[in-house]
Order: sequence, then structure tokens, then C-alpha cells
Amino acid sequence: MTRTLILPRAIMAMDARSAVLTGGGIAVEGGVISRVYTAEDLRTVRRDDWQVVDVPDLIAVPGFVQTHVHLCQTLFRGHAEDVELLDWLQGRIFPFEAAHSPSSMYASARIGLAELIRSGTTTIMDMGSVHHEEDVVRAVTESGIRAFLGKALMDVNEMYPPLRESTDAAITSAQRQAEQWHGSANGRIRYAVAPRFILSCTDPLLTEAHAMTRAFPGMLFHTHASENRHELDAVRKRCGMENVEYFDALGILNHVTCLAHCIWLNDHEVDLMAGAQAKVLHCPSSNLKLGSGIAAIPRYMQRGITVSLGADGAPCNNTLDMFQEMRLAALIQKPVHGPTAMRALDVLRLATMGGAAALGIAHEVGSIEAGKKADLLLLDLARYWNAPQTLEADAIAGNIVHTGSPENVAAVMVDGAWLYRDGMHRTLDLPRAVEAARTELASLLTRIRTT
Repeated sequence: MTRTLILPRAIMAMDARSAVLTGGGIAVEGGVISRVYTAEDLRTVRRDDWQVVDVPDLIAVPGFVQTHVHLCQTLFRGHAEDVELLDWLQGRIFPFEAAHSPSSMYASARIGLAELIRSGTTTIMDMGSVHHEEDVVRAVTESGIRAFLGKALMDVNEMYPPLRESTDAAITSAQRQAEQWHGSANGRIRYAVAPRFILSCTDPLLTEAHAMTRAFPGMLFHTHASENRHELDAVRKRCGMENVEYFDALGILNHVTCLAHCIWLNDHEVDLMAGAQAKVLHCPSSNLKLGSGIAAIPRYMQRGITVSLGADGAPCNNTLDMFQEMRLAALIQKPVHGPTAMRALDVLRLATMGGAAALGIAHEVGSIEAGKKADLLLLDLARYWNAPQTLEADAIAGNIVHTGSPENVAAVMVDGAWLYRDGMHRTLDLPRAVEAARTELASLLTRIRTT
């Protein structure tokens, strides 16, 4: 068993105290943080017993947790510009997803994972498409990232009928996938059942999908809700109520319910979310680019609702960069709620412990503490674009949230294994992944033109 001792300039633990340790160290054994040493404790450690990683210029922070992404869409970056949500789905995304082959899905996932890892994300919750989920799982397994995965369930699709399946087929395939993959890769991969949104699902599909979570401990229910005003109009026409009210009426709003976006919630829906302990997956870049709106995140947080961050898909962002999501999550609230809203330290918490809490794994990841998984970042925050560095928690968080970028990421570790270090991906061949993505996109565009 490899025993690694990481000696950074400072450790930003993101624990309950937001502790910053200087001159200390992180002991990693068997993929777990076995101890966080203070500078005084380190004096008694025999370094010959360890593989020492001495990085006196770097800051150790927990890996970022992104709770809403679409790896199946990474190939479509730049091909779905300047449209609102329902037109974006009908005219661009659904036809592209339907044109995927196993090899293009694998290439899309691989290039997305390369970007996520390079920008410091160590855990994701991903919503796939209707087909080829096994190729997403293969790419994720090989990458070493931690993930909740699930195919998109759609038994209704008036916008693009070719991209759907029967209710029985959707539930049966999701059940089979969950049995195969939930808890795989030594527990690094788990299943999140993923009906796409109300307008693409019948009531039986929604209720049966949610019921599946009771049979698989740790499984989540992952869907979209209240993203766009036109979507709300269509949901009201079909259901006679709002998104969250409808989930509650169906009995599928509880602590495993994870809702992406939640921009247009009324007061009653906020009360329902808080009472049910349902989670909000906030995607600021996507919400701005599609013109969907700005979620009232400070209001949700004041009510005790767990909020986390995600980049959504590359065609509505156009990056998968958590630094961008953190900065926007902070800035877009300040004109409405004032400059003290969404402090950098609070936003960094959304990107780490908030994400872990949303996924139900705060006991495993999200902070640097003994007993947790060794999912870590080493950041160089002394680059010329960063602020002069002090080692208080607020100053470190401000540097990460407001001046940070993927260029600050020096190393990424998941389960005690390096995924990125010394300027190189360790678990994937980046040049081959890029070339495969280009080749597969060209083939996919040909398939779309000939259908």
C-alpha cells in the first residue's frame, strides 16, 4: 500500500471551522486521508516511511464537486449558440444526442472528463442520454474521477420523437444499469436515476424512477426543474401546477431529490424544498447563456436548502470549469442582494462541502479531514494574475473564487491516486482524446445531415 505524505504551504481544510493549517501535512494511505498533521506534529514523523510530496509553494484544498453535468454533450460545444432552452433542445441538442454512436459517446465523455479533471473537479453527477450510457461509464471508470451516473429517461418527446423509449424500456434499462454499476470501481461510481424533466416523462416514469432509489442505498434522483419561463408555461398546462409542486404531489420530493436550476420557484415551492430537504443544483453560466434567469440562491440558503454548483453541458456554457461557476455564482447575486452576499468562502463551500452534501457523501469527501477520501487539489495561487497571497481563509477563498483558473491547478488526486500532475493527465492520453473527439464530431455531423 502506497503511503503518501503531502507537504504543502497551507491546507485549506474546508471543515466546519474553515481551518487553514500552515506548515502541516496530509497523510494518505489506501486512498484515504489517515491524518492531517500540524507543523508541530510533523516533527515526530519518520519521512523515510513515506512517499513525500514536498510542495512548499502550493495550497491544498478539497477537490471540487460538480453536481450537474452532461458529458454526452461535450462534443456539441459551439453548435448550439444563442437560443433559449426549448429551442436549444428541439433544434440542436436532441438531434445531436440521437445521432450519437458508441464511439462518439465515449469520445464526448473522455474530452469532457479531461477538462473537468484539468480544472480541479474530482466528483461529478452526470446525466447521460437515452442511449450508450455504458460508454460514459467506461470513460469515467478509466478516468479515475468519482461520479454519480445515469442515463436520461424519456418516454415522451414531442419536441424530437426519435429520442425517447417506452416507459418499460426506460425503467428496465435503468434498473439493469444500477445493478451493474452502483458501487462499482471500488465504490467510486454510483448510480443516479435521471428522468430528464417533467415534459419528457410520464407520471409512471417519474414515480417508478424515484421508487428505484429505495432499493439502492445511496442512489439519487436527478432531474431538471423550473429552468425557463416557457418550460413553466408548458408544465402548468400539462400538470396544473408548478414543477416542485408537481413533484410533491407525486410523492417524489425528498432528501434524494436533486433538482438542476430551480430559477423560477414560488414561495410555496421554496417551503416545499426546505421541508423535504431536496437539493438545488445551481448552474449560473448555463442559466445566463440560455437567458433563463438567475436563481435566488441567497434566499434558498437562508431557508437551509442545500445548494451546490455545476457547469451543466458544454453547449450551454461553453466550459466545464468550476472556477468560472464559482465566480459567476458570487457576482450575479451582488447587484440584487448587495456586495456582502455570496462571500468567496461561502461560494467555495458550495463547490466542495455543498456538493458533497447534495450528493449525500459529505462523510466521504468535501473537506480535508482524517477518515475522508483523499480527493485533493494542489493549487498554485501565486501566479501573476492572482492577488498578493496571505494565508487567512477569506484571502485564500477570494483568490480561488475571484482570480482562480484551471492554470492554477498543479495537481489533482482522487482516492489517493494522481489524475493530473506535473502538467500531464495521468489516466488518459489527452492528444488521442482530442483527436478522437474531432473525428467523432465530424462523423456525427455527417449523420445529422443525412437523416
